[in-house]
Amino acid sequence: MCKSEDFEKCDYRSEGKMGFKFLGRVKKLKSSILKTNAWLLIIRAIVTALVWASAVQLVGIWLIRGPSLFKVCPPCTQLELPAHAELAKLPIPIALPPKRVYKNNGYLMVSCNGGLNQMRAAICDMVAIARYLNVTLIVPELDKNSFWAASEFQDIFDVDHFIASLRDEVRILKELPPRVRKRAVYSLPPISWSNISYYFHQILPLVQKYKVVHLNKTDARLANNGLPLEVQKLRCRVNFHALRFTSQIEEIGRKLVRILREKGPFLALHLRYEMDMLAFSGCSHGCNNDEEEELKRMRYANPLWKIKDINSEMKRLEGLCPLTPEETALVLVALGIDHNVQIYIAAGEIYGGNRRMESLKSAFPNLVRKETLLEPSDLRLFPNHSSQRAALDYLVSLESDIFIPTYDGNMAKVVEGHRRFLGFKKTVLLDRRLLIGLIEQFSSGSLSWDEFSSIVKEAHADRMGSPKKRVSIADKPKEEDYFYSNPHECLQLLDEPLRST
Repeated sequence: MCKSEDFEKCDYRSEGKMGFKFLGRVKKLKSSILKTNAWLLIIRAIVTALVWASAVQLVGIWLIRGPSLFKVCPPCTQLELPAHAELAKLPIPIALPPKRVYKNNGYLMVSCNGGLNQMRAAICDMVAIARYLNVTLIVPELDKNSFWAASEFQDIFDVDHFIASLRDEVRILKELPPRVRKRAVYSLPPISWSNISYYFHQILPLVQKYKVVHLNKTDARLANNGLPLEVQKLRCRVNFHALRFTSQIEEIGRKLVRILREKGPFLALHLRYEMDMLAFSGCSHGCNNDEEEELKRMRYANPLWKIKDINSEMKRLEGLCPLTPEETALVLVALGIDHNVQIYIAAGEIYGGNRRMESLKSAFPNLVRKETLLEPSDLRLFPNHSSQRAALDYLVSLESDIFIPTYDGNMAKVVEGHRRFLGFKKTVLLDRRLLIGLIEQFSSGSLSWDEFSSIVKEAHADRMGSPKKRVSIADKPKEEDYFYSNPHECLQLLDEPLRST
């Protein structure tokens, strides 16, 4: 630049050139700054969009899965229940199968009879029959007149799950539609142990004629064998998937298993020595005179129990009676069961009370029951509902490390089959006829303890619920293996082949 004192000597052309150069640099700098600001604005906009998108996604997940997803997971040592039991707590929506579309031939109503597990098997049979006949099944009515005083279907089973999970097989309604309620209902007891052709040729024509047919007896009304594979698999699907207990029963069942698991492995003992069983079977070994008379009066007072005059000792020697608590203690010790193991008594009130349980308690001090493990508030959820409490025993028996029934009644058989389905879990199937003979010999002194124990162990080494085929006996369905104790058509077999013995 020219100073004032050198004004006249200044070369304005050179100064002008320098000014224009400076202005050019300023313009380039401004342009560069503008471009940089534009890129920063673009980057900021992208980052902001990503942040908002992430926030929206997180809110959506929270709304769907609930706040529990964000809770801190407890230590692994506290997760004692099987994975399926814990996952069941999460409200994960399950995709329903598509509805099966078919021409409806009419409506089938059924009234189940017996205890919980007899009715459970009957429900599976009735679903299979309804599917094969292309009829609409009305939710089965449970027995409320028997000794067991059952609840309504929805008091024990998740009725909505039952209906929805089978919609691709058969239409099930909670009640008859209004337009058919005034029609005459044809009621009959189907023939026991019938094959599927009986229902097609005898029952279906009745449904087509009357539109509503009521089967008033359902125990063992479908054969064990000789049925189409699809029918057998549907019976399994109903039993293992569609018949889910209510959320209240499932929750208390999980609580029982959690309490037991916190103290280690446990054995579930189905000690079938309740008053109703003894009165019905006529088995009174070990009872005093007053108790024998009480059981006899109960048997004669029940019109549904047809056989009244029973020789208790003869029946016992044939292996047709449940083991007594004293006999059970001997057998468990002979089998080598750990004296310190937890034994969960999966049964109702034992007849004779503490007096009859002394031997078992002495040999295995860690005897527990749902009444001793649960809070009174938990048990008050099931007042006077023996079937609901039996459902708790069923759940615990499924989860036990070992299951041992002392009588092959309906619960013993159905739990055995369910444990096979769960991976052939260890189930000790006692040979009662052999055991009673051995106990008599041991008690008389003709067998030493070592001999007694050795024979018991050897005899039951192959009676642990391993894979095998059902024994089928033509024209003698009562003597052959029960379908629900070993539904081998539905089982995932292990490496060893099926045996027929």
